[in-house]
Amino acid sequence: MSSLPTVDDLRLVEALARHGSLGAAGREMRISQPAASNRLAALERRIGERLFERDTTGARPTPAGRALAAEAAHVLGHLEAIFERTRAAARGEVLSVGTFPSLAALLFPALVDLLGDVTVQQVTDHGDRLVEWVGEGSLDAAFVTIADQLRLPATATATPVARDRLAVLTPPGVRLGTGRRPFAGLDMVAHTYDPSADALHRRLAALGARPRPAATGETALRMGRLLDCPIVLPRGLALAYAAPDEQVSAAPVPGRFTLFLVTRRPTPSALAALLDGLADRLGLERAGRS
Repeated sequence: MSSLPTVDDLRLVEALARHGSLGAAGREMRISQPAASNRLAALERRIGERLFERDTTGARPTPAGRALAAEAAHVLGHLEAIFERTRAAARGEVLSVGTFPSLAALLFPALVDLLGDVTVQQVTDHGDRLVEWVGEGSLDAAFVTIADQLRLPATATATPVARDRLAVLTPPGVRLGTGRRPFAGLDMVAHTYDPSADALHRRLAALGARPRPAATGETALRMGRLLDCPIVLPRGLALAYAAPDEQVSAAPVPGRFTLFLVTRRPTPSALAALLDGLADRLGLERAGRS
């Protein structure tokens, strides 16, 4: 028996992680629960690790199971797109491009417009995973802000595209204070592109705020408007989403970001040609490139 997992192995692990039930996973795959249980047991023997803790209440992934389920979802996503990418390739160039969720709603429409006839396959995930996929060749390019914080794969290169900084978006009727504690007594929703969220929350607390974390930029905007409180987030997002009666001002805390394009060498010519135009389209400062 091959040591490689089959597509059905991956489908089972991914479905079981979602449903938490062998019966439900089996029904999705149109096999019986005993057949699903036997397939899972055989897969665990081949891997040499327990993937799910199973009892009468269901199945819960172990750390190994969570890791395999994430990889399975990634591989299955690529398999599901094979026909679409093949058809698109017959019509012209195809590029698979990834970015983090907060930037996707701004980046992908800009790329589609700037790239013209090139078909853009869109992927969202954490920056480190996107860079890993570029390195392995399953993704053509990734736009991330943490390329300078990672050890890039030997096959990959990072090009600075644009720069951004933190800003404060203030809904109408919300007044900020002055002096050394301008946010005293205020709830404040905060979102940042890079992994420095904890440091940002500490700085805001030192200015008197009660920081409220948000998973994405759009989540931060919706939370801040719902709570009627200031929102700290990258300036590009603030300007893109600010309503006419909302104000955007510089944040009184440090926070600068560089958006990088990570690709395998050499950078696809279609992407290399649009970098300056992309920074302008996103409303960001162009990054100096050597």
